[in-house]
Amino acid sequence: MVGLLDRLMPAKRWTPSRYRALLRTRGPRSVQFRTRAAILTGAILVGVLATLFAEAADWAALVFGGYAHRWHWLPLLTTPLGFMALVWLTRRYAPFARGSGIPQVIAAQADPDAATRSLISPGTVGAKAVLTIGAVLSGASVGREGPTVQIAAAVMGLTHRLVRVPLRGGVVIAGGAAGVAAAFNTPLAGLMFAIEELASAYEQRVTLLVLAAIVIAGMVAQSVQGDYIYFGAIGAHLPLLSALLVTPVAGIVGGMAGGLFSRTLLAMALGRNRITGWTRANPVKFAGACGVIVALLGVFTGLTWGTGYSAARAMIVGVDAPLWFGPAKFAATAATAIAGLPGGIFAPSLAVGAGVGNLLRELFPGDPASAVVILGMVAYFTGVVRAPLTAVIILSETTASRGLMLPMFATAFIADAASRWVCREKLYHGLSKTFAMPAIPKESTAPRPPAA
Repeated sequence: MVGLLDRLMPAKRWTPSRYRALLRTRGPRSVQFRTRAAILTGAILVGVLATLFAEAADWAALVFGGYAHRWHWLPLLTTPLGFMALVWLTRRYAPFARGSGIPQVIAAQADPDAATRSLISPGTVGAKAVLTIGAVLSGASVGREGPTVQIAAAVMGLTHRLVRVPLRGGVVIAGGAAGVAAAFNTPLAGLMFAIEELASAYEQRVTLLVLAAIVIAGMVAQSVQGDYIYFGAIGAHLPLLSALLVTPVAGIVGGMAGGLFSRTLLAMALGRNRITGWTRANPVKFAGACGVIVALLGVFTGLTWGTGYSAARAMIVGVDAPLWFGPAKFAATAATAIAGLPGGIFAPSLAVGAGVGNLLRELFPGDPASAVVILGMVAYFTGVVRAPLTAVIILSETTASRGLMLPMFATAFIADAASRWVCREKLYHGLSKTFAMPAIPKESTAPRPPAA
């Protein structure tokens, strides 16, 4: 019987030729091994670079804060000049570094390998980091999260080029999502952002290796920065009856406000009229005019400079804030974004959302202030980026308010619908059209390796 089985099912023998074949398909020189090594190495680098960039941005914010406090009126001159200089430098030396960075990553999916030499090249993201720090030093209403997404995608592209394997669109998404996870210390939000915003559709395949990249980047950043919660452990909650009243109001008001912001940016970026024609013909002068608006708001309010993190956190914990903060921060962020400076809108949008929630507190004075403000943040952020799941996960992870999850989900879905009433197109996908990659003939397209 044993002999019969041996004849029917001969054992595999490890011959030299078989061993060489295994090395070709699975060994250190194989495409699969090198692709995995590139992704995992890139994820570690993303965590480190995101932390360093965050430290640099925080330092720049402190420097400008001290400067604006000591020389109260001088930003009226230096902020417009800073805007003009930054836009000139960007257009002259790094045209792909303008704006948030997320539209560039979305556009890079069309041809990832070509994008590593333009949209997500090391030179582009190096200039992006320096110019974003310059924007913070100028008092611009910018955040570091969008640039971190572009930097992270570039890191993935660089590691793939170093080991000579083609870069796939899914890996670009993984890099961008890892940037979100590392920037906010929110791994789940990074995953949701990959699926909901960076990917062209929910059917986008996200492999276990992509998920590993997001988790690794977040763990590396957390090990360097420590286990922290972005806004602190708020733990907000809202009674059911109050939630039924606050949720629809917050969703409609915040969603429409966010849709108005998106429509303004898309109109200035894609519109064809006399105003946009003049801004494209005179970008440096237009940046100076936007800088004047930001400077006036900052000097006369003292609260609209930078990301608005401190003001947002104060409102979350229940500190009374002026009712005009939300509209003023909205105007400062819009003026900064349409000026063409490198810099993100994530953190400023959360600050504007806190201002929206602060306004809603007047309508619901008997309800917990923290919960109302957080719902305003969820609604406005959803209205801007049109990514309701991402908005909920980010706010739940950055405030540790998991008891508010159901009201946040309801608010986000209402805000998403309300934003569509004002602006049909999603902001980042609309802006990505301004970074469209040139079409590549099919015969010149490099073959893609199998999924890792």
